[in-house]
Amino acid sequence: DHRDLHYPLRRQRQMCIRDSTRRKLMKLKLIYPDIPFWRAETSRITLFLGDVEFEDFRPSRDQLKQMKTDGTFPFGQFPVLEVDGKKVAQTSGIARFCGKLAGLYPKDDDFAAAKVDEVLDLATDITMKMQPALREPDPEQRKLKREELSREILPRWLGFLENLLEENGDTGFFVGDSLTVADLAALRLCGWIRGGIIEGIPQTQLDAHPQLLEHHLRIGEIPKIDEWMKKHYDS
Repeated sequence: DHRDLHYPLRRQRQMCIRDSTRRKLMKLKLIYPDIPFWRAETSRITLFLGDVEFEDFRPSRDQLKQMKTDGTFPFGQFPVLEVDGKKVAQTSGIARFCGKLAGLYPKDDDFAAAKVDEVLDLATDITMKMQPALREPDPEQRKLKREELSREILPRWLGFLENLLEENGDTGFFVGDSLTVADLAALRLCGWIRGGIIEGIPQTQLDAHPQLLEHHLRIGEIPKIDEWMKKHYDS
């Protein structure tokens, strides 16, 4: 394989050298529960890969209840990133900001930046398409909705995601020829879908999307990403 999995961040890190002092002066606090869901994990991994210091605050259930009423969450939801005490409260906005700090978001290419945004927003769309089946309280209806989700909805929308990967040629990445936050969002979104934690969604859900599955497995093998996941989630 012509791609260097062991050091995919070389170019990005070189680009970020001049910004290192400014980054270190920032006080960052990322607030999200202790789960590897893509909405926060994209930014957590991004900051870790870029050697950007941040407080990885993972509140308990009781803390979350309090935060929803004390103004911590501007829209009553999470994740939230605090930057020197100021708040950013949308998944994609947080990911873009973290990506810029870490050198994993296009800096001087507006079209490439738009393509990264496209993946981030598609990940949100896929998540929202899944919500009715995940939140259905009635057991019988939940079973039917999740069957439809696995049989019809996910194949269609994961197909859209795979199309974006295919459109970028044989680079192995969603945008350009190096790792971006788009790849990390897809990594953790697919990890959630095929992780066996959603009843009714089989771990083979990605098998019908071979390029997407290959991307998921390969990006997950990047040493620093593997290190992060083992450190925080391996029992």
